[in-house]
Amino acid sequence: MVKKISQKASEKQLQEKIKKLRKELEEKTDLAEERFTQLKYLQADFENYRKKFEKERENIIELSNEKLIKELLVILDDFERALQSIKDEKNKEGLRLLYQKFFKILEQQGLKKIKTVDKKFDSYYHDVISKEKSKKDDGTILNEIQSGYMLKSKIIRHSKVKVADNKTKIDVGNKNE
Repeated sequence: MVKKISQKASEKQLQEKIKKLRKELEEKTDLAEERFTQLKYLQADFENYRKKFEKERENIIELSNEKLIKELLVILDDFERALQSIKDEKNKEGLRLLYQKFFKILEQQGLKKIKTVDKKFDSYYHDVISKEKSKKDDGTILNEIQSGYMLKSKIIRHSKVKVADNKTKIDVGNKNE
């Protein structure tokens, strides 16, 4: 009987020990799951940080390109004025080839010229320098005074344009009638 009591006591102790071990295991499992969740969040935060850093790095590179390209637009303008003023066709052709090479290099960096003539005025792309009465529809661009450019999808210089202004009626017919 003493053996049975002792056996029951020992079984009870074992069950309590098992219960205690299960509780410890459950606590440790919960702690491990909590740490694993924290690790996943840290990993996601690090991945977001890395992506943000890469994007900022790309933006810095683009901004430095933008500054350089804006400064080079002055040379592009000089090329265009020189092409208009040179009379000698041989010299003009040589200068045109240089201009095309230079512009192609800038295009490879993402520069695009904004199209203007015969387009409708759009304040997002164009700045009106003057208005002129014309047979064309009101707001149609008649002449480009200074070229505008985009770098990738960002406007770095608006086109300076002359637009048609037909708010007042123009008599385009014969005045003697």
